[in-house]
Amino acid sequence: MELKIISIENKEIGKKKLPEQFKEGVRPDLIKRAVLAIQSHKRQPFGTDPEAGKKASAELSRRRRKYRGSYGYGISRVPRKILSRRGTRFNWVGAVAPGTVGGRAAHPPKAEKILSKKINKKERKKAIRSALAATLDKNLVAKRGHMVPANYPIILESRIESISKTKELKKIFESLELKAEIERTSKKKVRAGKGKARGRKYKKKVGPLLIVSKTCNLEKSAKNIPGVQTILVNKLNAELLAPGTIPGRLTLFTEAAVDKLEKEKLFM
Repeated sequence: MELKIISIENKEIGKKKLPEQFKEGVRPDLIKRAVLAIQSHKRQPFGTDPEAGKKASAELSRRRRKYRGSYGYGISRVPRKILSRRGTRFNWVGAVAPGTVGGRAAHPPKAEKILSKKINKKERKKAIRSALAATLDKNLVAKRGHMVPANYPIILESRIESISKTKELKKIFESLELKAEIERTSKKKVRAGKGKARGRKYKKKVGPLLIVSKTCNLEKSAKNIPGVQTILVNKLNAELLAPGTIPGRLTLFTEAAVDKLEKEKLFM
């Protein structure tokens, strides 16, 4: 498959044949597995105090002739602690057992539980290739909600990597017919539910992904545009190409990034 190479002025300056990585079939099941594996590595271990609910002394004898015991009182065999006493008469209250007030939880979350999921190396690479192939499908990209330009998919000339001003980059996006997409991602929505009080008040939309060949000025200039992300080609992963496990993100490669992908045989 050949793609047009487009200049920053939105003029065709040549064509380029895509490398083998883009010939993979789209596998939503594999992409989902790879994305969930990445997301699982971000989870923080959580659990209760192992001694929670067990700190009360709730040993109660059931034997005959133990004056502190509950033998012969006709009460259930729930662990109990002594609240008060008057002579040999004790005032007990249930403790420690899961059904009692302030008792331990029956099966609490444990901090030692391993939350991260694994995926085979070959499957992970295949998922990335599959997600790369999905970015070329205009229908899949539109289905994700992106405002797709008429000439998509395209390859951008490598000159874009040297753009250091956000204002200049916005003008380039306008010339590439991406103005509607940038406007779409600039709007944020107040989240419904308790997440508003937990540091995630706003929901933001995912915009274009710019894939570059090396560390460059574009990484900084794109940072100030909501929804736009820049990533080095060798650091690509399934989550960046298919956010939320849904393949078909609007993705723009630079010519140098495609060359590096082919030359170094990345993800093969």
